[in-house]
Amino acid sequence: MYTIGIDVGGTSIKAGLVREGKIIYKCSKDTDRLGGADKLVEDIAYVVDEIMKSNEITKEEIKSIGVGIPGVVAKSGEVTCVNLGLKNELLSKKIQDKFENIKVVVENDATVAAVAEHEYGSMKGYDIGVMLTLGTGVGGGIIINGKPFSGAHGVGSELGHVMISSNYYDCNCGNNGCFETFCSATAIIKYAQKLISENRESIILGYAENNIKNITARMVFDAYREEDSVAGEVVNRFKKYLAMGIVSIIHSIDPEVISIGGGVSNASDIVLDGLSQMVNDNVIFNGAGIPDIVIAEFKNDAGILGASAL
Repeated sequence: MYTIGIDVGGTSIKAGLVREGKIIYKCSKDTDRLGGADKLVEDIAYVVDEIMKSNEITKEEIKSIGVGIPGVVAKSGEVTCVNLGLKNELLSKKIQDKFENIKVVVENDATVAAVAEHEYGSMKGYDIGVMLTLGTGVGGGIIINGKPFSGAHGVGSELGHVMISSNYYDCNCGNNGCFETFCSATAIIKYAQKLISENRESIILGYAENNIKNITARMVFDAYREEDSVAGEVVNRFKKYLAMGIVSIIHSIDPEVISIGGGVSNASDIVLDGLSQMVNDNVIFNGAGIPDIVIAEFKNDAGILGASAL
């Protein structure tokens, strides 16, 4: 039997055929962000059909279809995703109607990534783990006693919106002080732009061809390696608040492992350097030990693998 994992993103819908924890075929389709729930379901059905046709398999050979989506999935099954124009949509039922007799599960995308890391990757063998995805925003996935946890209303793993401190700009959610406004790639870029706009000299601007709008998080990390003072200030601020966020997670959940993924994790040499010590210095019970802090193993395939394992 096969499973199918689908990773719905703002740019593309990525799908994979999985057997025994291995992706054996992948395909994708552009996301129609304005199409609403019905168009999304139609596109999901399209990639599933593409997988079946290309691999000459039937519905009877598919055990389950898992879908990871960048939004809130309530216990009642209703999905809300502002970026895709979804509000209280019974997405799993709509997909189920397309594929009768196949188990369909829809879950938050960061939770799905945590499932992938727990089943096959950096959190395998741990009972209690937390996944932090540091990308455009900050996502969170929680595994407790080997199972994904999202709370009573489906928002228990929205770690990017844990309140850390007051900030100089508001989060897209409307609040001020969210974790993701300090530790996402967007936050890194914004702070570098802020300092440079204050006439601070930096090689970052040269990397961006003298266009401040072209700055990326990767440029900031590259400049940090060159001991650029602005990059140093940006990265040190990022790591300070990353440690604070992790300490808050420890005080709330006390996980055995915290796995860091997302695009920012590509600079793992910088992200991990001294991070565990910073965390240990700020936990209340620093004699009890802290979680292992590791880099996630799966990059672009985490969504497919995790969704296939739901």
